[in-house]
Amino acid sequence: MVTNAYIAYITLQSQRPQLTHSHTATFWHLQYWRLYLLTLVLGIGGSFQYGMQVSVIASPAEHIQSFVNHTWLQRYEGPVSDSTNQLIWSFIVAVLSLGAWAGAIHSGSLPVKYGRKKALLFNNIVGIVAALLMVFSRMARSFEMILLGRFLYGYNVGLGLSVHLMYLGECSPKKLRGFLTLTGSIFIGLGKVTGQIIGIKEIMGTEEMWPYLLAVSGIPALLQLVLLLLFPETPRYLYIDKGDTEGSKKALQWLWQEADVSLELDDMQKERDSTQGEKAKTVLDVLRSRSVRWQLLTLAIPCAGVQFCGINALYFYAFDIFRQSGVPEQQMHYLAIGLGATELVTVMLCAFVIDRAGRKKLMGFGYLLMGLTMCILTITLSIKDLYTWVPYANIGLIFCIICMYGLGPSGVSMALPADLFLQAWRPSAYVISGTINWLSMFLVGMLFGYVVDGLGQFCFLIFVVYCFFCAGFLLYFVPETKGKTMVEIMMDFNKLNYKKTSTETEKAEYHATQF
Repeated sequence: MVTNAYIAYITLQSQRPQLTHSHTATFWHLQYWRLYLLTLVLGIGGSFQYGMQVSVIASPAEHIQSFVNHTWLQRYEGPVSDSTNQLIWSFIVAVLSLGAWAGAIHSGSLPVKYGRKKALLFNNIVGIVAALLMVFSRMARSFEMILLGRFLYGYNVGLGLSVHLMYLGECSPKKLRGFLTLTGSIFIGLGKVTGQIIGIKEIMGTEEMWPYLLAVSGIPALLQLVLLLLFPETPRYLYIDKGDTEGSKKALQWLWQEADVSLELDDMQKERDSTQGEKAKTVLDVLRSRSVRWQLLTLAIPCAGVQFCGINALYFYAFDIFRQSGVPEQQMHYLAIGLGATELVTVMLCAFVIDRAGRKKLMGFGYLLMGLTMCILTITLSIKDLYTWVPYANIGLIFCIICMYGLGPSGVSMALPADLFLQAWRPSAYVISGTINWLSMFLVGMLFGYVVDGLGQFCFLIFVVYCFFCAGFLLYFVPETKGKTMVEIMMDFNKLNYKKTSTETEKAEYHATQF
C-alpha cells in the first residue's frame, strides 16, 4: 500500500512539470491583455478607417450627386451638366487616394520626429476635422467641403494605416508579431463591412442622413484620441531612437505583464548596434542602399499585388454575375455585405495561422491559387450563356477567390514593413509601401473602366499574369521571417543582398551589416 502511494506520488511529480508547462502555454496569451487592448485602440482609429472610407462612399452616391446639382443650381441659376457632375463625383471618390498618399509620405517623418503615439494623436484631430466638414457641408451648401473632407480623410487613412502597423510591430513579441500586425487587415475588413451595413437605406443611406453617414469616421477618431492617452510609446522607439532604456523597459513590462524582459532588450540592443547609432533613413536611402535591396523588392511586389491581383475587377464583375443568376436588384447591396463579410472571416482566419504557416507560403500560394482560379473564372464567364448552371458556378468561384485573397495577399502584406526592416529603415519603408498602395489604387481606379470596356471578362488575364509573377518571386526567392528576430531576418536577406560580393570593400560592408 505504501509502495502504491509512493508510485502515485512519483508519477504525480513526474507529470507536474508537464501540467505546469501546459498551464503556462495557455496563460501566456492572457498575460498580454493590455497589448490586446492596445491592438483594439490602434485598430479602430487606424486601418478600420481605411475600410470604412473605401466602402461608405458607395451608398450615398446618388444623394451626393443630387446635392451637387442642387448647389450648382442655386449658385449659377442653372443645372450642372451631366459631364461636370460626373467629373465632380469622380474627384470626390478619387481624392481619397491623393490625401492618403500625402499621409503616407508624412508617415516617414512625423513618427520619427514626434514619436508614434503623438503622430496618431495628431492624425485623429485631422479625422475629426474631416467629419465636421462632412456634417456641415449641406448646411453651408458647399460640395467643396465634401472634397476637402475626403482629402483629409485620405490623409488620416494614409498616415494612420502606416503608423498603426508600425506601432503594433514595435510593441509585439516575436511569437505574436505576425498575428498582431495582421489584425490591421482584420480591421480593414471590419471597416468595409461596417460601412456597407450602415449605408443601407434602413439605417443611414437616406437623403436626410447622408452627411452624418460620411461623418461617422469621426467617432473612431475621437475614441482613439482619448483612449490612446492611456498607453505608452512603443518600446523600440524609446530604446533605439530616443536612447531611453528605462522608459523602454517600463513600457515592455506594462504591456507584456512580464518582470523579466531582458531578452527583448538584448534584441533591441543588437538592432541598435547593427545600425551603429544611425539616424532614421530617408526614402532615397532605402531606394539606393544595397543592404536593403531584396527587402525593398519583397515589400514592393506584393504591396502592388494587393491592387493588381484583380480583386477590384472581381467586385466589379460580381454584380453582373449576380444579375445573370436572377438576384433582384434591391438585394445587391446585401450580397455586397456578404462578399465583405467573407473577406473579413478569411482574414481573421489568416491571423490565427500566419505564425504557424509563415508569411512566405501564405502569400506565395495565395497568389498562385488566385491566378489559377481566375483562369477558370475567365473560361466560365466566356461560356455563361451556354449552360444555366454556369452563373451559379461563377458565384462560387468569386467567393473562392475572395477567400484566397483574405487568407494570403490581403492579410500578410500588412505585416511586411514591420518584419523586413530594422528600426532606422522602417519609417521610410512604410512611406514606400503606402505610396505603392495608394498610387496603385489611384491608377487602377482611373484605368480599370477602360480596361474592362476593351477586354471584357478577359481583363482577368492581366491580373493572372501578375499573380503568377508574385507567386514565383515569393516562393523561390524570398526567405521566411516567422519566429525570427529583426537581426536574424536581416542576416537572411544579407545573403541575397551580397550574394555576388566580389571586392574587399563590399565584403567589409557585408560584415559591417551583420552586427
